[in-house]
Amino acid sequence: MQVSYKSYFDIPDDICYLTTPGSGLLPITSKEWRLKRDIDFFSTATDLREKQGEFNLAVKKSIAEFFTVAIQNVYNTPNFSTGFNTLLDRLPKDSKILLLEGDYPSVNFPVISRGFQYVTACIDEQLEEHIIHAIEKHQPSVFILSIVQYISGIKINLEFIKQLKSQFPELLIIGDGTQFLGTEVFDFSQSGFDIVGASGYKWLLGGFGNGFILVSPYGKQVLFPNLATQDLEIDKMWAGKSIDQLYFEPGHIDTLAQGTLQKGLAFFKEHGLENTAAYTRSLVQTAKAELSKRKILSQVVVNRAETSTIFNLQIDQRHYTMLMENNIKCFPRGNGIRIGFHLYNDENDLEKLLSIIDTKILK
Repeated sequence: MQVSYKSYFDIPDDICYLTTPGSGLLPITSKEWRLKRDIDFFSTATDLREKQGEFNLAVKKSIAEFFTVAIQNVYNTPNFSTGFNTLLDRLPKDSKILLLEGDYPSVNFPVISRGFQYVTACIDEQLEEHIIHAIEKHQPSVFILSIVQYISGIKINLEFIKQLKSQFPELLIIGDGTQFLGTEVFDFSQSGFDIVGASGYKWLLGGFGNGFILVSPYGKQVLFPNLATQDLEIDKMWAGKSIDQLYFEPGHIDTLAQGTLQKGLAFFKEHGLENTAAYTRSLVQTAKAELSKRKILSQVVVNRAETSTIFNLQIDQRHYTMLMENNIKCFPRGNGIRIGFHLYNDENDLEKLLSIIDTKILK
């Protein structure tokens, strides 16, 4: 019998929650844990505040095991952007960076605003071919991209990234996994990426205020070339912390936020990410077929074999208010209205969406 993952979330029956690309939901167990944890944390009778370092180290261990990466190469951050801006400041100033046109502003803007030399590749059916062409023509030293595009839902071919790393081993490949991690199994150590960062509040069931950066040995070598020989006098208050950790984790880290992310990872582990991903993939394939039939997906999305959990409905954005009034949670993005399917969605959600599209939009 197929599992109803929706039963682990308190979603009202009349709500069709399709806006995970903007903000994901928390399992009921995570919300209950947060309530108790917050009360305990601020109680004068507990020592939880004194154990912040120990707690966040445990969160790192959970992240490391979940994504297959050495724990010393995991950095806890309040969100993707904080960690990403930190690593940009560690890149050699003469780096030439390849970006994707129209990628997430939090990815492209910090690169451009810092004055890095950069080139771009366009996003269409031949995305991977454009990337290869740009690398061969411009010879960038760094390639930065969102694994899944936030407007269109276009997803990079992950086997292509592995091949790219094999073909260009000195190319530093950096991925924003915020719209991807939590949707399928991801082994960072075998991915071809040198650095992947993410915020936890979308697909990872982690809520706001948490994120992380994962770094490969080669990535660490590029960011901290003198780490092994650097001899800085560190205050004894920071005893046990590494130099690189002080860059990515310069201050206190919210244990409630990081603990919520850990609970999200635990949920996936309990139910099996391979199982939740297979469930969502089936729902997404059905949705793609139905939406394609109605001709409200871009041809680029229809023609690409890679399909993410995000779709941009090519309908007039004036329909947004009507969709929300009918309890279809979505959001205007680009030239249409963005939706996404996660493990707490089901075929009833899809049927409700299609019914409204058929009777109120395409009538």
